[in-house]
Amino acid sequence: MSDVVVFGAAGTAGSRIVREAFNRGHRVVAAVRRPEADAPYLPAGVRVVTGDATSERSVRELAPEADALVVAIGGGNRTLWPDAARAVLDALRGMPAAPRVIHVGGGATLLSPAGTPLLDDPDFPDEYRDAALGQAEALDVYRSSADGVTWTYVCPPPLEFHPGERTGRYRTGTDQPVTDARGRSVLSYEDLAVAVVDEIENERFPNMRFTAAY
Repeated sequence: MSDVVVFGAAGTAGSRIVREAFNRGHRVVAAVRRPEADAPYLPAGVRVVTGDATSERSVRELAPEADALVVAIGGGNRTLWPDAARAVLDALRGMPAAPRVIHVGGGATLLSPAGTPLLDDPDFPDEYRDAALGQAEALDVYRSSADGVTWTYVCPPPLEFHPGERTGRYRTGTDQPVTDARGRSVLSYEDLAVAVVDEIENERFPNMRFTAAY
């Protein structure tokens, strides 16, 4: 059993990660911006607190009780994700027994067969570009850190990523999307949560990016 703090716990990804971790016996703290509004939608038994991953102070307050700190935030502008990465790393730097960081990132940061980020493709949807660029910058922040904090950056598929069924099955890769025989990279939010909690339990990808799909 681990102590897990999830920032963005009321979001599409975060709420599923909270439920998956809780159902597997972990002690979970759900960090949200509006506890009074969000608590009814989270499992009974999960502690719900006010938390902001972009606030170094907020991260520092919650980190001492965590074995793993999950950043699963969304809905902001391009700076949201790199700001959170910097705040988390700054808060944990030098902390005794600092928790591992699991950052739910963007699939468009993955690479094409030519080795270029998928977000650089001229056909990449404009409505997702700012978020993709922000997530790419967050990944750069983690990769450039040299402060002893252990992090993992988790990428869903670039496009075919939706709420759906929890199968408990997925395959993993590192820098390129995991594709099926038809070249599709697909995953449900529910199975992304499985992959995140599996990483918390098993630590297969320390200080690196990984991706999951069917």
